[in-house]
Amino acid sequence: MNCKTNIVHVTHEAVCKIGGIGAVLEGMLTNNVYLESTGRTILISPLFSTEGPLENRLGLGGEVLYSSVDGFVRTGYSETFKHIEKYFNVDIVYGRKLFEDRRHGITSMPEVILIDVRQINTCAINEFKRQLFEHFGIDSMRYEHLWDYEEWTRLAPPAVACLKAIGAAGHNCDTVVFSHEFMGMPTALAAKIESDCNFKTVFYAHECATVRRIVEDRNGHDTMFYNVMNAATARDLSLPEVFGDQSSYAKHVLVSASRFCDKIYVVGDYVGDEMKFLSSEFDSSQIQLAYNGIHAYQISLEEKTISKNRLRQYSSNLLGFEPDYIFTHVTRLVRSKGLWRDLRVLEHIDKEFCAINKTGVMFILSTEVGPRREHDILKMEADYHWPVVHHDRLPDLSGGEAVFYTAVQEFNARSRNVKVVFINQFGFNRQRCGQRMPEEMEFMDIRKGTDVEFGQSIYEPFGIAQFEPLSFGGICVVSSVCGCAGFIKRICNPQEVRNVIIADYTNLNGMASGNIDELLKINLEIRDKLEHNVSRDVAAQIMANLPKNEEDLADMINRGYLLASQMSWGVVVENYILPGLPKNGAVKNQPAAVN
Repeated sequence: MNCKTNIVHVTHEAVCKIGGIGAVLEGMLTNNVYLESTGRTILISPLFSTEGPLENRLGLGGEVLYSSVDGFVRTGYSETFKHIEKYFNVDIVYGRKLFEDRRHGITSMPEVILIDVRQINTCAINEFKRQLFEHFGIDSMRYEHLWDYEEWTRLAPPAVACLKAIGAAGHNCDTVVFSHEFMGMPTALAAKIESDCNFKTVFYAHECATVRRIVEDRNGHDTMFYNVMNAATARDLSLPEVFGDQSSYAKHVLVSASRFCDKIYVVGDYVGDEMKFLSSEFDSSQIQLAYNGIHAYQISLEEKTISKNRLRQYSSNLLGFEPDYIFTHVTRLVRSKGLWRDLRVLEHIDKEFCAINKTGVMFILSTEVGPRREHDILKMEADYHWPVVHHDRLPDLSGGEAVFYTAVQEFNARSRNVKVVFINQFGFNRQRCGQRMPEEMEFMDIRKGTDVEFGQSIYEPFGIAQFEPLSFGGICVVSSVCGCAGFIKRICNPQEVRNVIIADYTNLNGMASGNIDELLKINLEIRDKLEHNVSRDVAAQIMANLPKNEEDLADMINRGYLLASQMSWGVVVENYILPGLPKNGAVKNQPAAVN
């Protein structure tokens, strides 16, 4: 029987798109090749809340077919679901979720299973924890006080039971369970334990949680870590041998257990190296590159100009002048995004602009809290000229935003021809950002209209957002540790294209030896010196690459679209994701008990 492979995605973004995992699901589930080449797609997640009406359970575009929370039944699976609910003492919501690419007219309705595990039967879950220890050496008692660990561990047994209940775990067809990050690992391990089902498992590494923590917490950041990793790998040393035992970190334990999966997908070249660095036990793991895709939208010079003029008008409304060039950074306000590096580059650009009588405005769209209410935005705008001026209290600045705004203030006080506007708000339209924003403005204008998008992260497994303006002729400035930098290198020489600049903050250029102990001592002082030099070089590249006239800009739009087309979700699905799936009919790799 030639049966297509079923795909199960275990993720916290099953219902709502929050970040990178949601973007991956959207990219796959609106791709015809994926839809035609696979069987059923099932999304699994905990049910995070039982509040609200039935129609909200699966979010916008969701169709509920069963909900024990609401006493709603419109499926033949109800009796088996009730048995699962009774045995595990859980509630189940089942239905379908709409994924849609309106531009290409592609839609799909994958199945969704949500399970409320807050009151789960402790005897059933303790039995599973015993199996985790016997088969995989995971001592759950060390981590069960952490809800991040406990919630996803509780999900695993009823999730596998639900897959059986809906007929997605038979012997006639393979079912591949994708663990998106650490969250899905308990379910993947539960699938490995099942001897009567034809499950295959894939760990989808959107990052390496252990490495992220080290890079963010140490003052040397990426400058220190990647030099240490390269030196240690050359000496056959693993991460714990260099940075100490990490077993107290629950995410590390679950990510390390991914070596038991049939495949490991990594979204960037560095993530693959990081996974191997965790332990020598990964030497035998099948690690497969699976870059994220980016959307390729072809626009005209006229469309680009319209969007840029809206941004220039917004600048005029806020600052009193229309800049020659627009710089942007759309991101989350977290340490890994390296926002201070943007300001360092702009310091050099400001000096260059003064010399040639050009002006620029940088819009940084970033926040660490939820959306501000419209009436709060209007009041702040009227009272003290938000977002040019901020106040150090809610509903305006949160703690981390206040720290960053201090750096913005210092930059603006010193600069002459380049100014920074920090917009600490979700969205980019008049309703979200106030009356000074042009009425026609929409979010895509900040993508289409920018000349330069920054993304010089200290830790960035891929970085979809950094490359979103590529298709519109923008210059994308990324750090060398971004996974998207590895993808672009596979299709072109970045030094020969004007649309991409890769900033290498790991090149010590003789500032330290290859001795591991010395590399571990790379601190803020050393990194500061290096960043000053690199940011100066990046600024020089930006100055050389900025379009000088309309013909120049039209050429960059065309070249950017061609590059983006080679990094689309269609390319990723066909060349990376589908070829890497565990093969049908492969002998099941049963886990052995851990001594």
